[in-house]
Amino acid sequence: MAVDVVTTSVAPRPRVDLQGLALVRRLDFVLLVAVAALVVFGLWAIGGITRSDASSPDYYTVRQGVFVAVGAVLMLGALFVDPDVFRRSKRVVYGTTIGLLVLVILAGAASRGSKRWIDVSFFRFQPSEFGKLLLVLSLAAFLADRGRRVNDASTPLRALGLAALPIVLVLAQPDIGSALVYGAALAAVLFVAGTRWLHLALLAVITVIAALLILWILPGAGMPVLKHYQQQRLTNFLHPNSDPQGATYHQTQAQIAVGAGGFHGRGVSGATQTNLNYLPEHATDFAFASLAEERGFVGAAFLLMLYLLVVWRGLKIVTLARDAFSAIAAGGIVFAFLFQVFVNVGMAIGIAPITGIPLPFVSVGGSSMVANLAAMGVLQAIHARGRLRR
Repeated sequence: MAVDVVTTSVAPRPRVDLQGLALVRRLDFVLLVAVAALVVFGLWAIGGITRSDASSPDYYTVRQGVFVAVGAVLMLGALFVDPDVFRRSKRVVYGTTIGLLVLVILAGAASRGSKRWIDVSFFRFQPSEFGKLLLVLSLAAFLADRGRRVNDASTPLRALGLAALPIVLVLAQPDIGSALVYGAALAAVLFVAGTRWLHLALLAVITVIAALLILWILPGAGMPVLKHYQQQRLTNFLHPNSDPQGATYHQTQAQIAVGAGGFHGRGVSGATQTNLNYLPEHATDFAFASLAEERGFVGAAFLLMLYLLVVWRGLKIVTLARDAFSAIAAGGIVFAFLFQVFVNVGMAIGIAPITGIPLPFVSVGGSSMVANLAAMGVLQAIHARGRLRR
């Protein structure tokens, strides 16, 4: 029995479109929604926090929205980059990190006694913010390539040496906050890579000894490493009532703002700590304190729940990663993100030193917004190519 088969000519879709559709289907949509909610909530919060800071009440909101658009483009671009590209280009990634940090010291724009920014025409960016992601990728590539030797003492020591150079460079700016984030990222990638507990404990001891030398022993011997105000910021949170009108002024005002917010908050017009500038840096370093004053416990708790959702999905991506590099990179990104949230919120409530770490997706600042969105794009790229999704 003969069967006539009718064939139709259908133009094949371009390969790029097929790859794009496949990647979109494999996105972590919970993470995507959580990040989008954080961005929208952050813009709404900034609208209230900065309403009295410029001639136009929406100036900082619009400005931050522009950075969100730039970051969204980078996040989308990162999605289409196979994470293995970063692994193969680890020397380029690490060299770019060092080059940008050196460029800041040589030709950076000075502001308030620090050189942290590079001016490019109408745009100013802070390389240390992008260095958080770049350092994680380069360290993850190094540890993944030495997977069989991760238990050798030389591996964590070499990783420490790789991280030490950018940490020293950001301390020279000075940018203590970024240096702490770099250190936290180093600890995270070593842990996820499977470094022995003994080696991690030894590195922790080295860290404690270094902190004691920098903060107390060397200054006591007349050889200070940090400037006096930097040392006070790192130590005075342990004694908040020692100098409420001087060294601990920022911390005192932040706690007043958080406490004044109560359950529902004072609202935008009633937030005196923020509107009357009693709280310094209320749109950047102490954005959480200003948010708590204006929106109260409800607004602060909602923001923290969104952060928790991002961290949870990020940790899940670590378990689904297709290879060691992807898992280590995802772990470093997630922990660095969590560390920044913890320290910034801790500054506002008095359980962490004042270090100038921005609140992700909320603090005013283009570099932080763009870098965090790019990091979320890398996480999505890792998830889309996860081993359980193949």
